[in-house]
Amino acid sequence: MKTPKYKAAAPIEMPDRQWPARTLAVSPAWCSVDLRDGNQALPNPMDPGQKLEYFQMLCRIGFKEIEAGFPSASQDDFDFFRRLIDGKHIPDDVFIMGLTQCRPHLIDRTFEAFKGVKKGIVHAYIATSDLHMKQVFGTDQKGTLRAAVESTRRIRALADTMPESDIRYEFSPEEFTDTDQSFCLEMCKAVYAAWGKATPEKPMILNLPATVERRPPNHYADMIEWFINNFPHRDSVKISLHAHNDQGMAVAATELALLAGGDRVEGTLFGHGERTGNVDLVTVANNLFSRGIGTGLDFSRLSEIAATVERLTGMSVYYRQPYAGEYAFTAFSGSHQDAINKGLHRLGEADKVFGMKWKVPYLHVDPADLGRSFERMIRINSQSGKGGIAWVLEQDYGIQVPKTMQPELREEVQTYSEAVGREISSEEVHTVFREKFVNPAGPFKLIGYWPRPDDKDPTFIHGEVRVSINGVEKTAVADGNGPISAFVHAVRSVVGIDFSVADYHEQAVGKGADAQALAYVPLKLEGNGMVFGVGSDSNIDQAAVRAIIAGLNRIAGKHR
Repeated sequence: MKTPKYKAAAPIEMPDRQWPARTLAVSPAWCSVDLRDGNQALPNPMDPGQKLEYFQMLCRIGFKEIEAGFPSASQDDFDFFRRLIDGKHIPDDVFIMGLTQCRPHLIDRTFEAFKGVKKGIVHAYIATSDLHMKQVFGTDQKGTLRAAVESTRRIRALADTMPESDIRYEFSPEEFTDTDQSFCLEMCKAVYAAWGKATPEKPMILNLPATVERRPPNHYADMIEWFINNFPHRDSVKISLHAHNDQGMAVAATELALLAGGDRVEGTLFGHGERTGNVDLVTVANNLFSRGIGTGLDFSRLSEIAATVERLTGMSVYYRQPYAGEYAFTAFSGSHQDAINKGLHRLGEADKVFGMKWKVPYLHVDPADLGRSFERMIRINSQSGKGGIAWVLEQDYGIQVPKTMQPELREEVQTYSEAVGREISSEEVHTVFREKFVNPAGPFKLIGYWPRPDDKDPTFIHGEVRVSINGVEKTAVADGNGPISAFVHAVRSVVGIDFSVADYHEQAVGKGADAQALAYVPLKLEGNGMVFGVGSDSNIDQAAVRAIIAGLNRIAGKHR
């Protein structure tokens, strides 16, 4: 069924397109935009120290072009450029890139940030789509073209005042895939002429972005091939790709556009960026690597890279993320495990049979090349991930640990595994769960809880609580707008701990008359701390109050 609200983008008329018949044989140049496009989209952008650590990691991976920020947009970005240059943190073979709009004062500020750089790329952009020109900026093609040319001449003049620096130029017609093709070609020709000094040895970069993914991947490839076929100075420009992931196809769009003639790829590790993110460079590079193409990027310690990115950005890597996800090389199915094991045992025959050294069922790349290993099943030890530990409890015991509780569970399992000094069984994981979250040792013991609805308003609850505190029985009564609220008010008056209950999770374990309710209750403390307790009972309200007592015992244990 068609909807009048949306309309498919018109295909590109190219009856003689060549890219579908090509095979990619060489790697593109890579440019990381993690510190600009990625960083600006983080819930909590990185501070200068974190950005420096990230920059140094990108250099170790092998990136030779790194967009370090938007120095004219913020003092923090400007200062970071100065820190990189003045602190001599930039390897001699690495270009740092700075983004600027096509505005004179922003261009001038950008060059102030670049003063003294050995290798730099000034990246100027201007919106060229009718959508932006008409509805955002109130301009037209003539005014946009004039601004781009004048800005390029200014950048050229300022670059000429820095003969000690190797300054390259990158120009982006923003929203290339939404821009009239003829106008985009005209603009890039004019900008190329205004730059004036592009050579095969020092090419100008034309970055043609899919700023918002509105088209299928083959359209992007068509537009790139059309542009290349019609641009007259192909040997003196690098055609750069910059795909976003709004429709989940940035990797596909990038790979097809490389077949169409793209020379360079801009993106981020694990796809961080605005909205659904940029193209994931880890995936694209390792896809090429898995096809026998040397990329110049070193992901042989990918788990460490992923952990560093998670720590510095606060963004987790999805557990089924290609190559880096916790489950990327884990087989849960018995049939998959069996096929992989047989393939590994006969790996020595692969070269003779298939003409390649690696050919294993279900594993398209050797995990060892990425510092990973094939996991027959979830194995639990001190290094196990929180997702794997939760998976064991769910698969073996039907216990669905909420994601927000999983870090606490991992901490307890890790402590136990380190204490015994070995891999532990799923039974032991279950024991840790029971002993540390359901029945933790502590001073508090629930004797009974009696919630009674108000005679006039049954939604208002009168609660009576009896607890033992270090062997001394205490009784408290309180009211609330529900049984849990009444319990919290009552018990808080006698335990001496200031806490509140956040949204909690419930589940049923088992079926029929034997079903038990499990309640996972987070207790919020002063100072924004949070501790989970778990309760089990045939009655869900009683399970929740038992979880609260368990959480209080865990809090008391942490304070001892």
